Amino acid sequence: MSVRARLAVLAAVVMVLAGVATAAVVHAAGRAAQRDQQQAGGPVIRPGRVVLTAPASPPTSAPTSGGRLVFRSMVWGPHRDELVSVPAADPAGPRTASGVDCLRFHAAGGTGICLRRVPGVVGDSFRAVVLDADLRERRHYPLGGIPTRSRVSPSGRMVAWTVFVSGDSYAGTAFSTRTSILDTGTWRLDGSLEDYRIVRDGRTYRSPDVNFWGVTFADDAHFYATLATGGQTYLVRGDVAARTVTTVRANVECPSLSPDGTRLAFKKRVAGLPADAPWRLTVLDLRTMRETALTERRSVDDQAVWLDGGTLAYSLPGDYGGDLWAVLADGGGSPRLLTTAALAPAVVG
Repeated sequence: MSVRARLAVLAAVVMVLAGVATAAVVHAAGRAAQRDQQQAGGPVIRPGRVVLTAPASPPTSAPTSGGRLVFRSMVWGPHRDELVSVPAADPAGPRTASGVDCLRFHAAGGTGICLRRVPGVVGDSFRAVVLDADLRERRHYPLGGIPTRSRVSPSGRMVAWTVFVSGDSYAGTAFSTRTSILDTGTWRLDGSLEDYRIVRDGRTYRSPDVNFWGVTFADDAHFYATLATGGQTYLVRGDVAARTVTTVRANVECPSLSPDGTRLAFKKRVAGLPADAPWRLTVLDLRTMRETALTERRSVDDQAVWLDGGTLAYSLPGDYGGDLWAVLADGGGSPRLLTTAALAPAVVG
């Protein structure tokens, strides 16, 4: 064998050994990360495929046997801020990682809305990314503030998002928000609900201090949201085609419509509670307008999600930044921990 041939063989051997070594290092690193999570008490995250396949119809009593919970993982490490999924029946079980990062997320009808951080040389920016059922990007839009809320209509056609334009908390008064609604059928974007006509007490209402947040869709044409003005918050019902919002009730924030469309879960300011933790989870019956206070006594600064027709999920501060809890919507039972290190859940088929 010539010297040139021997060198070629040697080079090939070196490349193979290098590949084996790299694979071993990657495998060991993955095992080490999983071991560290387990030792730290954090959930186990595994590679896999996450999809947003919609159920045939909205759940009314319990998730389907094949239903999954998709949410933002808050576990420290390479999968922090990544969308993960778990069986709806086992929310604390091993997580399947998606490789898609989102700060805020929601999904329905095979459509996802992901509010994402975009690192930059001068500073980070943010964008709203519309995802298909396989978490592939369909379109994206720049955001003019910090992501805080997102929702998708039951059919998957309409999406909405809210950002903080100034400030970063709903507890005080020194903040400003912008809420947008997008029709993915026509790609028409209503950049700000502040452009809609406001009807209060049967009359057109105008004020420079108007803010909107927390959209929840009834269908592709109608929604509920929070309106803040004059130091008060109101539940409003919106009409996309007419571009109007009409006040319904005072002291309602971050509404979330039940799967059957008859009740709204929301956070209510309660007199006497601390200024930085003023809310209690409450459910409003839209037919009788009767309110039911839930058994969660801690202040919940979140837009709750209906896991099914009788159970709500919401986030509370935790060791990793946030944990998911659940409570019955009828005012009974006790709150229970769903899973740690998690935010922004959605139930998908």
